Amino acid sequence: PLSSVPMDNLGPLRRLLADSSDPDNPPAEQIAELFDRLRRVAVVGMSRDVRKAARRVPSYLAAKGYDVIPVNPYADRVLGKAARYRLADVDEHIDMVLVFRPSMEAGKALVEAAARPDRPAIWLQEGIRADADAAAARAQGRMVVQDLCAYKVHRSLNP
Repeated sequence: PLSSVPMDNLGPLRRLLADSSDPDNPPAEQIAELFDRLRRVAVVGMSRDVRKAARRVPSYLAAKGYDVIPVNPYADRVLGKAARYRLADVDEHIDMVLVFRPSMEAGKALVEAAARPDRPAIWLQEGIRADADAAAARAQGRMVVQDLCAYKVHRSLNP
């Protein structure tokens, strides 16, 4: 159920989707529903550098009340939380895996996320694509978003 975003207010999100380079992204309604039920996000490639989007976007999501789990083998703690070495080290149920890795490395994270039994949505941040792995995950019924900024989407749903 969509309690927070009326379906007739999805115009801004539809425009963001139209600007994405992946025409196979889920429709606006499905993305709005994801954000409506979203509670915990594992962020693969979360940065310690506050100047990078890989830190600013997860910081924004945490400030909006989401439980953000950093996944970074080079960090001990990010945003005051213990960083996990790899996605497989996240024991908690997660609703979404947000990937901040270069496209040439993103497929590995996408495959690992698609193998999780909790079936999280898989989100490749703006500018990141792994088409073959995304197609395979989608064929398994997984929700995969590519080349779309989670911050911009959240802002479009919560103006």
